[in-house]
Amino acid sequence: MDWQAFLGIDKALLLFFNGSDSLFLDQLISLLTSGYTWIPLYLALFYLVVKNNETMAQITLTVGCALLCVVLADGLADGIVKPWVGRLRPVNDPTVAGSLDLVYGLYGTGFSFFSAHAANTMAVAVFFILVVRNRVFSGFMVCWSLLNGYTRLYLGVHYPSDVIVGFLWGATSALIAYLIYAYIYKRITPAVNYISSQYTSTGYSLKDIDVVLSVLVYTLVFVLLSALIIFR
Repeated sequence: MDWQAFLGIDKALLLFFNGSDSLFLDQLISLLTSGYTWIPLYLALFYLVVKNNETMAQITLTVGCALLCVVLADGLADGIVKPWVGRLRPVNDPTVAGSLDLVYGLYGTGFSFFSAHAANTMAVAVFFILVVRNRVFSGFMVCWSLLNGYTRLYLGVHYPSDVIVGFLWGATSALIAYLIYAYIYKRITPAVNYISSQYTSTGYSLKDIDVVLSVLVYTLVFVLLSALIIFR
């Protein structure tokens, strides 16, 4: 497959996922793509870390490595790759912009490749998946990241390849940060085997995990209701 054929497929997929004729969905996606919407989730993850680590060193390490994976994910995207590649966002690309269904006021600035939004959310998701080690939690976090990636296609601010590469680099950033975390954590924490049905293999309480999942679900419900109110 040559480069032009790849770009053609990329644009065709974008048009498939982009927009709709529903003003309600426009409002819903606009809320879901906002970083402010997910502040309660980030606070809940911080609560999870604080509640399930015994020392300030452990808490600082976990939070620091979570921030590190985001810095790696966002730094490479916005600081290096985007200005180097210089790919126009779909909304600013004259070859495809005219075919897009856009949401008023959400056009995006800067370059497109690759999506820092996708990279950041996947980095957070994968890092905490590796730290917490709970299947249900993992499923929710991956779906949350995928949902954020989808919003970028719906809004026409990224191509599918931008989002996919963002996901891949976000997961890689999380793995790098986790390896650093695991290396240091083993040296500051005595070895403990958790065999209780109330904790994960890494010592995270299932009740506290449920708090995080509840916050995520309640946030989605709040966004849905907010979109309904705005639409009406």
